[in-house]
Amino acid sequence: MLDTASYTPRLKALYTDEIRVKLKEEFGYKNDMQIPRLEKIVLNIGCGRAAVKDSKKARSAQADLTLIAGQHAVITRAKKSIAGFRVREGMPLGAKVTLRGDRMYEFLDRLITVALPRVRDFRGVSGKSFDGRGNYAMGLKEHLVFPEIDFDKIVENWGLDIVITTTANTDAEAKALLKHFNMPFNS
Repeated sequence: MLDTASYTPRLKALYTDEIRVKLKEEFGYKNDMQIPRLEKIVLNIGCGRAAVKDSKKARSAQADLTLIAGQHAVITRAKKSIAGFRVREGMPLGAKVTLRGDRMYEFLDRLITVALPRVRDFRGVSGKSFDGRGNYAMGLKEHLVFPEIDFDKIVENWGLDIVITTTANTDAEAKALLKHFNMPFNS
């Protein structure tokens, strides 16, 4: 049995022991609080047209996202009605979950070491997907790359948006932080 009181995720220990020192040296920070760190990771599945035709699709996406994240996902709903898309206000359209703390580090570890290598024709993630404020966004075409998803039981293949929010002030600092976590950038 795993003793959760003394357990520290592998990437969190790596960050506190090695990455902080490397970043402080690389960017010349004078104060330890200036060193960039991960704040949160937001996962999102948008069901699109499938949810408009069948509202149970959003529940399926929610269940799959809960398995992937290890934390209960919430259903996202339409904010306003759009007749052209046959969407009514309050209609379920997808699912999302925000990870912080140990779960965030565990998910990032599984993403980098298990899920991304399972992506077909994988050549690395784009190094240009930063927003200018030190946050990184990426997407996966299929959520099946996570081992928690049973291939035989899936109802539909969903795309997955992943947003990694950091405390870095610039994209260069955030990219350096993620590189130290072994994020496989292609550029």
